[in-house]
Amino acid sequence: MTTFAVVITNYNYAAFVCEAIDSALAQSRAATQILVVDDGSRDGSPALLRQRYGDDARVTLLFGENEGQLAAFQRGVAAATADVICFLDADDRWKPGYLEKIGALYDVRRDIDFVFSDLQTFGVDTLDIRYEHSTTPIDLGYTAISTYFLVPWYGAPTSALSLRRGWAENVLDLPHSFRRQWKLCADACVVHGASILGARKYYLPTACVEYRTHGNNGWWASRREPISLYRDGLRNYGIVRVYAARSGLDPGCCSLAKREYRTKPQPSRKERQRYANIALRGDAPWWKRYERAISILLGRAARRR
Repeated sequence: MTTFAVVITNYNYAAFVCEAIDSALAQSRAATQILVVDDGSRDGSPALLRQRYGDDARVTLLFGENEGQLAAFQRGVAAATADVICFLDADDRWKPGYLEKIGALYDVRRDIDFVFSDLQTFGVDTLDIRYEHSTTPIDLGYTAISTYFLVPWYGAPTSALSLRRGWAENVLDLPHSFRRQWKLCADACVVHGASILGARKYYLPTACVEYRTHGNNGWWASRREPISLYRDGLRNYGIVRVYAARSGLDPGCCSLAKREYRTKPQPSRKERQRYANIALRGDAPWWKRYERAISILLGRAARRR
C-alpha cells in the first residue's frame, strides 16, 4: 500500500498552521509522516508548534532561516521517506478523505507519477476551482512537449499537489541560487518541472482540498494584477527552460507532439488544439506538419466513430 508524507510549509501563519496540521492528522488514511517546515517565522509560530506538536510522534518539526517556499519544499522533501509527497500550505486544510481518495489511485496505477485535485476556496470568497472545469477524473498522460512550447498549467495550487517521492526529489533538485527567485509560488517549479522531466499526470477531483483566501496569500492576491501576471509568466517560462535544458528538450521536439498526444486516453478539445498548434511548428515540409495537425484534430473523433 502506498505510503504518504505530508510536507506543510509555514511562514508567519501562526493563526492558521495548527488547523492545517490537524487536518492532516485527521485523515481517514493516515500519513506515514507529517513534516512541518517553519521557514524562519517571526510571529510566534515556532513556540506554538513546539507547544502543540513537540511531543507528538506523528509530527516532525523542521526549523530554519527564512529562505522562502522553494527552500522549505526542499527541506521537507529531503526529510521524507514515504512513497508519495503531498504538499499542504499552512493556511489551507484538507477534509478527512483526501489521502484515502488519492491513495486509492496511487495504489492501483503504478504508472501515475503526479496527482492533483480540485479546490474549494473559503474565507474572502467561495469558489470551486477545477482543472478545465471538469468534475470527472482526467488521465493527462505525458505533458513535456506541450509544457515546453505553450507552458499550460497542468496542476493546481500547492495544497492540491502530490507526486511520487523520486519525482519530488528530481523536480526540487535546483541550485541554491534559485531560492531567492522562488521565495513564493514555488509550486510552479513542482508543476512545470514534473511535466518537463517526464512525469505522467492525473487530475482527480476529490472535493477535499480547501484553499483559504485572506487577502495576502500569493495566488489569490495577485491573480488580477497585470504586472504580477506578467512577472509570473516570465518566471514560469524561465523555469520551464531550466528543466528543458536538463532533459535535453529543444524546439525540434515539436515533431513528437503527435506521439505525446497519443498518451492521453480521452483528451479534451482544448488539449487537441494545443497539440495541433505544436504539430504545425518545426522544419518539416508544410504538408507534413499539416498532416500531423489534422491527424491530431480528427484522430480521436475517428476512433469514437
